[in-house]
Amino acid sequence: MGGSVVVGLDGLGNSVPAVRWGAEEAAARGLPLHLLHAWTSQPLDLPLAPEATNKQRFGAEVLGTAEAMALRAHPGLSVTTEQVAEQAVDALVERGGQAMMMVLGSRGHGAIAGFLLGSVSLHVLGRAQCPVVVVREEETAVYGRPEIVVGVQEPGTKGEGVLDFAFAAAEAHHLAVRAVRAWQPPAGVEPVPTAPASSPDDGPAAAEEEMLSGILAPWRAKFPGVGVIAHIRRGRVAAVLLEACAQAGLLVVGRRVQRTPMPLGPLVLAVLHHSPCPVAVVPRL
Repeated sequence: MGGSVVVGLDGLGNSVPAVRWGAEEAAARGLPLHLLHAWTSQPLDLPLAPEATNKQRFGAEVLGTAEAMALRAHPGLSVTTEQVAEQAVDALVERGGQAMMMVLGSRGHGAIAGFLLGSVSLHVLGRAQCPVVVVREEETAVYGRPEIVVGVQEPGTKGEGVLDFAFAAAEAHHLAVRAVRAWQPPAGVEPVPTAPASSPDDGPAAAEEEMLSGILAPWRAKFPGVGVIAHIRRGRVAAVLLEACAQAGLLVVGRRVQRTPMPLGPLVLAVLHHSPCPVAVVPRL
């Protein structure tokens, strides 16, 4: 399973866009696709008898349908399937330790009650060692917009995995990268008066532009064929990122590992609930 694209299937409609997205990603990057279904974690509202054999039969149908869908879209794609008796979260986290990335479906916007109770996707996002892409059930096109938006907040090595994922995806799908950096003046600091021709924000904005340019320089050199748009706005990070997603086929953000008691943090939670496009969450190891 090393280097594969793993897609977690729950048997509901939200698995369909996840399979479509995962197959497209695997084909574009020349990777195998691995479809995983945990029959012990099937939703309680499925019209199934409680016997394990019925659940396993249903799981086999789910996997067969997903495999056929992936191969119709990408004939010749290497596809493997796996049905496990483990809990879905544990199985996905384990497979994610060897995967290039993972793709999960979501039931769409506004599922606040489900979020508060904790879903498979949210638990996996908090524990996975590989990038995890969350695709909502209403997503009808794979990379249907011309840009990949990536949040750039921290200089240094911790942000390298986030940028590498965004640029590699842009190269594979022939898209541009919009690198977004949000900034705010220090609390309680008043702007220093300047000459009338200058804005109070010119100094900080220029410094932010210089910082972003320096962060992006190695990635421009590594991916010379990828167009890059530097996007700097004053405001809160989540709001700036969401505003920048109007033309995005994917939003890429990082998450800090070993974060407790909320492994995902407020930024990741905000974009997962409000982004108009799929979200890739990349652990900053």
